[in-house]
Amino acid sequence: MDTFETGLTRAAVWRGDRIDIVEMPLPAPGRGEIVVRIRLATVCGSDLHTVSGRRQSPCPSVLGHEAVGEVVAVGAGAPARVGDRVVWSVTVACGECDRCGRGITAKCRRVRKVGHESFDSDWTLSGGYATHIVLPSGTAVVRVPEHLGDAVAAPAACATATVMAAVERAGDMSGRRVLIGGAGMLGTTAAAVCTDRGAHAMIVDPDRVRLGQAVSFGALLDDGEMVDAVLDFTGAASFIRESLPRLAISGALVLAGSVAPGPLLEVDPEQIVRRWWTITGIHNYEPRHLREAVAFLGRTVDRHPWSELVTDPLPLEQIETAVRSAPGRKLRVAVAP
Repeated sequence: MDTFETGLTRAAVWRGDRIDIVEMPLPAPGRGEIVVRIRLATVCGSDLHTVSGRRQSPCPSVLGHEAVGEVVAVGAGAPARVGDRVVWSVTVACGECDRCGRGITAKCRRVRKVGHESFDSDWTLSGGYATHIVLPSGTAVVRVPEHLGDAVAAPAACATATVMAAVERAGDMSGRRVLIGGAGMLGTTAAAVCTDRGAHAMIVDPDRVRLGQAVSFGALLDDGEMVDAVLDFTGAASFIRESLPRLAISGALVLAGSVAPGPLLEVDPEQIVRRWWTITGIHNYEPRHLREAVAFLGRTVDRHPWSELVTDPLPLEQIETAVRSAPGRKLRVAVAP
């Protein structure tokens, strides 16, 4: 381990009905572990759902899984160096179970998740709403290029990497017509990714302001015609139901927004058979998707106004405001611990 003076750190602890700022000792890293000083965290929609009661999460806990930070200490064998500016994966895999062996580490049988672990567990500093986070051995870490600002890099850890996984599941994008459901952070990012890969990317959302904003990221307005792929980031049964009949022969429906129980959908198996449809879903992502996310943002930072999607950062003391307010036109609220 590099020379490291332990001190105090502050963390925003979600208690179920409130968030307390707690001061505690900053631990030294164990073997394979990395201690990161958080530079900026962004508030993902799932954290908004947790705080509003729409989503179950361990409690008490330190929320926050989209963040960028600077490595301040490393344990032996850790995949980073002190001084690196990095983003890290949401999931931490064991690397030993059958699913990890098959390359599905996002669904590791012993998976742990950044921003989703109990504050009372052996991984106390597990979330981004803190001045520091400890990344256990098995966490995928990616260095951030110097020209990529913190506000652009932070969403890579969830939104951008998730989009990379969804687009991969849809197959080759070149020359294809794609319909994207939702012009939030994921849908807007998906429009940019699909366009970058040669697709005719259309987007739908009831919010006209968000639709207009998505145009700056390569999106086109829906023309109502047949499409080769549908990417759903809404989780809305109505959108899925209405978009499915528009899938052309050998089309793919990729579900990424349905992360909570919802109404059942009727699907005609004959249509799937005769039209060679693929219906699939993704939840979380693999380390390669995080690497692709950072590389993509690095290539397109001058092409699209990524930083305009994120608010000016609030201090950690205002985390309650950050997680209880909708971001509006800015698709991510930022916190700078």
